[in-house]
Amino acid sequence: MRYAFSTLGLPGTPLARGAALAAEHGYDGLELRAHPEEPLHPGSPSGDRAVARRALAAAGVTALGVAGYAKVAAAGEDGPVLAELRSLVRLAADLEAPYVRVFPGGGSLPEADADTRAVRRLRAAAPYAERHGVRILLETHDSHPTGAAAARVLERVGHPGAGALWDALHTWLGGEPPAESWRSLAPHLGYVQVKDVASTRDLTPLGLGEGVLPLAEVTAGMPSGGWLCWEYEKRWYPRAADLPRRLARGREHLARLLREHREQGAPDTEPAGGPQNPIGGPP
Repeated sequence: MRYAFSTLGLPGTPLARGAALAAEHGYDGLELRAHPEEPLHPGSPSGDRAVARRALAAAGVTALGVAGYAKVAAAGEDGPVLAELRSLVRLAADLEAPYVRVFPGGGSLPEADADTRAVRRLRAAAPYAERHGVRILLETHDSHPTGAAAARVLERVGHPGAGALWDALHTWLGGEPPAESWRSLAPHLGYVQVKDVASTRDLTPLGLGEGVLPLAEVTAGMPSGGWLCWEYEKRWYPRAADLPRRLARGREHLARLLREHREQGAPDTEPAGGPQNPIGGPP
């Protein structure tokens, strides 16, 4: 199993420091938030990308993914969305990151219209991503919060350059049991985002295992070569405790859950479709 955490939990922290924290606490990768307020984003010059790549390599940490903000199901013209997708793919390729995260963003559009837009745009962008050794992952979020909703789109896309990112908070908020999420997402899954909160009304981030999310059920189907990424949303909840002092305990909690699954005889499988690491990084 491989572990990562999102730089969303380290607002204002230089990338080199984030990579050092990952290495220090036994994490294999970082999910890099690609917003203009961050050190790296689609507008970053090539020199900044090279510096970031060297910083990650020096720490022995993988860039798991570029967490972009493109909305593939949103109203409007396709052109700007596709341009944003291509720029995110190029950033991920420059950082040797195998994944790009995108949102549905269908808003109040009818379900069929939102699906059609997402399918059309992902079909157009997926071959470009594949050529760059990158996979675009549709996150279970906003207009498509459940595994069933994301899979409904991805089954129509039908291209290996597009897949799913399972945000365990949003499927839970959407009322979908983890077993159902696994059934829907397994054929498409890139990686899983985990987190913990106190309740549906209080989404302030907590340490893993301190809240109510069914993390034992979420991790029950994890393949041996899969990625678990802790998305600690400190950026949106500044009063939440600082992430660095929680990193070790969070990783230990995930490792303990996975140990318990193995001891109970859970199957040890590869990710759907084989190991999902198109750029040839660690197995």
